[in-house]
Amino acid sequence: MTAPTDGPALTGTFDAVLFDLDGVLVDSEALAADVWVRTLAEHGLPLALNDFAHLAVGQTFPNVLLRLGDLHGWTPTDAFLPTLEGRFNAAFESLDAIEGARDTLRGLQDRGVPFAVGSNSERGRLHMKLASAGLAELVGVHAYDPSWVGGRGKPEPDLYAFAAAQLGADITRCLVIEDSVPGATAGVRAGATVIGLLATGHAHPDDAAHLLAAGVRHVVTSHAQLQQLLGLTTT
Repeated sequence: MTAPTDGPALTGTFDAVLFDLDGVLVDSEALAADVWVRTLAEHGLPLALNDFAHLAVGQTFPNVLLRLGDLHGWTPTDAFLPTLEGRFNAAFESLDAIEGARDTLRGLQDRGVPFAVGSNSERGRLHMKLASAGLAELVGVHAYDPSWVGGRGKPEPDLYAFAAAQLGADITRCLVIEDSVPGATAGVRAGATVIGLLATGHAHPDDAAHLLAAGVRHVVTSHAQLQQLLGLTTT
């Protein structure tokens, strides 16, 4: 895939595209944060939604629990995790794709450009979200979570490096599409070129300045802009 040289120049030839999931392909972050905050409050830790979002953005599930303990001295009760899991499953049964995400994936597919998803979501929830949002068939088998790399999720580089290898691509010739600093850091550390996607109308605790400071090349605010940057549009 040769990127366009006009507009916000993204130069070079890229062999594959690696996507984050939550906030990049599926509209799940607000739902997940609401479930967390509601369940935490019922189990002794009231947090403002914005405070939780900043604490949890881009983190693995175990890391969120560790940060809650470190920052607030809180440990889950026996009932907390089963309650949280049940509410996650119910919330993710009906999930929308981020506007334009299907078109981006179809555009890559039509041009024969390999792509994969690398997400800090737990494996079952990762596949549930993709299916619920109608993206599972497009992504196929190339959806990877930290369990594929010994639990080393973002910001460690392992997950994106692994996803690239599964596509037969050199990670240094891949694009990573991210909306969080931990995810962007993972892509940069892996050696990929990273693009920030902060879809308008969706909450993103990490803003464009944070992403650029983490090493992303460009920040776009829609899949339409991303498609133009990737040369997937005809105009």
